[in-house]
Amino acid sequence: MAPPIRIGLIGLSVAAKTSWASQGHLPYLLSDRGRERYKIVALLNSSVDAARRAIADYKLGDDVKAYGSPGDLAADSNVELVVCTTRVDLHYDTTKPSLEAGKDLFVEWPLAENTQRARELADLAQKKGVRTMVGLQGRVSPAVLKVKELLAAGTIGKVLSSEVKAASVFGNRDSISEGLAYFLDKKVGGSPVTIAVGHLIDSIHSLLGEYKSFHAHAQNQRPTWTVNSDNGSTRQKTTSDVPDLVSLQGTLDGSSSFTADNASLLFSFRTGPAFPGTSPLVWTINGERGEIRVTSSAGAYPQSEIDDPSGITIEAHNHASDEVKKIEWTWGKEWQAGLFYRGRNLGTLYDLFAEGDEAMKKAKVVDFDGAVARHQEIDGLL
Repeated sequence: MAPPIRIGLIGLSVAAKTSWASQGHLPYLLSDRGRERYKIVALLNSSVDAARRAIADYKLGDDVKAYGSPGDLAADSNVELVVCTTRVDLHYDTTKPSLEAGKDLFVEWPLAENTQRARELADLAQKKGVRTMVGLQGRVSPAVLKVKELLAAGTIGKVLSSEVKAASVFGNRDSISEGLAYFLDKKVGGSPVTIAVGHLIDSIHSLLGEYKSFHAHAQNQRPTWTVNSDNGSTRQKTTSDVPDLVSLQGTLDGSSSFTADNASLLFSFRTGPAFPGTSPLVWTINGERGEIRVTSSAGAYPQSEIDDPSGITIEAHNHASDEVKKIEWTWGKEWQAGLFYRGRNLGTLYDLFAEGDEAMKKAKVVDFDGAVARHQEIDGLL
């Protein structure tokens, strides 16, 4: 096996408002399998002291370098791959120096706070000839791949249409924690629309193809929100400019071998929980000979928030026999099932990156150029 790829990690913090670096990335990177393929050699935080605290708190080792400047991380010749897990509006500034230094990049979705900056990063990556990857891990989820298996087997014939109805299972309809209040500010670039919709619709496009054309609708039903302090002691009102109800409907481009010409995709999402007793995600795929239905207790976040396979149900309806059959799926690899659930699909991305470009291409892993296409779609929605 090749020597471990040396990682400079951005955003692993003891005091972070969210814990995606520790709960999403570290489970794989610190596992036996992860250590065979990767080694964390540097950490970038808001200051050198903050980085040192995180290194000590997560027991990364005394040999891990602590940095407080993106330029200093970029200058470290020992770092081969930079992994960015910060809030989205910090992605551009923290990763661009490493791109200019010719380092490979793995950046969480969204790639940047807007399409223009995402395009700049993608263009720079092409110019430097580096390898890039974006954390749209839903397309390597075993549940999504099981649906792909059914489509490839011709279980329902060619896809004629697909419909998605999703809600967010996190947070309330009109209140949010202080640490996530930036979700209400469109210019930050991180919100339930860009994050939840971006992840979910990317998984669907990976199977059914992209839109050839679409119409979008967005509504801000509740522009006034309550922000709760992280300790719960204070509450204040604020205004949101991020839609809390969005929908797209259009014609698919025929790039997928599973879809018929001019197949339709209808997609709707709202923030806040679903109606009591109903699934917060219902995705149906209507074919010539049958229909597939996918439901998930994780709502619009099936790519990261499912532990037990019972959280995602896949069913196939045969039109001729009128039989509905439940399709079983599992975490396909023992090492994957052994990780904390938020790191399982990310672990697959890391595995594919270590295997090389051909493995990534075969699995349709999203690079910076692919992320720009998804940014453009979200722009069309917003």
